Amino acid sequence: MTYTLHTHELDRPDVQDLLALHVSAMHAHSPPEACHVLPGSALAHPSITFFSLREDGRLLGIGALKALGGGEGEIKSMRTAPDALGRGVGKAMLAAISGEARDRGYVRLLLETGRTDDFAAANALYDRAGFTECGPFGDYPGSPFTRFLRVDL
Repeated sequence: MTYTLHTHELDRPDVQDLLALHVSAMHAHSPPEACHVLPGSALAHPSITFFSLREDGRLLGIGALKALGGGEGEIKSMRTAPDALGRGVGKAMLAAISGEARDRGYVRLLLETGRTDDFAAANALYDRAGFTECGPFGDYPGSPFTRFLRVDL
């Protein structure tokens, strides 16, 4: 797949549409107390770098890297466009975010996701990339629904 990685596209209409789909899906598939998805406006925070992945101008996926301090970053809001599923977009986005984290000198990436079948593809991606389970981090509460993951860079 030939793709281009972009930053600073948070305000583009196709990006906003994919973010709206992501937020809606997270609310539909997560219990309220375990739904930590950020709305688009929160992704504009200075501690967050937002990425979009495109092929010939067509949006394939989105993702974000949040600086946590202490050499750690958190992966946020990864989503593949529905018409790009099964094309390796998630793997490419994860590689881009991991590469940016390494370039910044981060020693670890963290993320939180769900455990149900709705999150199976994402969990398989993270497992293949070497992420392992860890305890809750930041302000996230532990729950039977939530899976906390980390990978050392």
